[in-house]
Amino acid sequence: MRAELVLMGKRLDMAARVHRRALVVSIYAGLALLMAALWSLDRWHTSGVYMIFATILVNRLFLGGYNFGGLIKPFNGKAPRRSYAETPFLMLALRVYQPTPEESEYRNDEREVHQRDRAHYQAYQVLTIALTVLWLLADWKMKAPRLLAWMPVSADVLLYGLVLMAIVAAVTLPQAILLWTEPDMEEAE
Repeated sequence: MRAELVLMGKRLDMAARVHRRALVVSIYAGLALLMAALWSLDRWHTSGVYMIFATILVNRLFLGGYNFGGLIKPFNGKAPRRSYAETPFLMLALRVYQPTPEESEYRNDEREVHQRDRAHYQAYQVLTIALTVLWLLADWKMKAPRLLAWMPVSADVLLYGLVLMAIVAAVTLPQAILLWTEPDMEEAE
């Protein structure tokens, strides 16, 4: 796990557990606000996909885990892909040094693999409950639609919203668990 986050050129210290927990809370609060804003915009008819894109962007910039970037090392332990296309700097005959990242920046040691596996186990327990609720609502809608007739929104819209929330949780929850549970990092000497 990285101890700092660079946001618009400003370095934010994430070594303290309190800072990481505040980041996790602000990420989920921001995603909840975005989901509510997209609901008020068009009831997720065309804007639901933006929720998925926003989740992937948040994952890439802040959380990491499934891709290179963010606080959590990539789960797969592979080095980031390098682009072999010529950059504009080469066209100007300027030499730009792009060092390859050290193995410790993307390879997980045994402790980190154990933490990753534990976080995924905990996240999948939550996702199992969410999918069970989705199945139950879909079953009620299919077999006895009158059970869901009392709600102010249609059952289809409710199911769509719950699916969006389940996708957001599936993409972000393991990293959030890691950030939430990891103790304070020691200062590098």
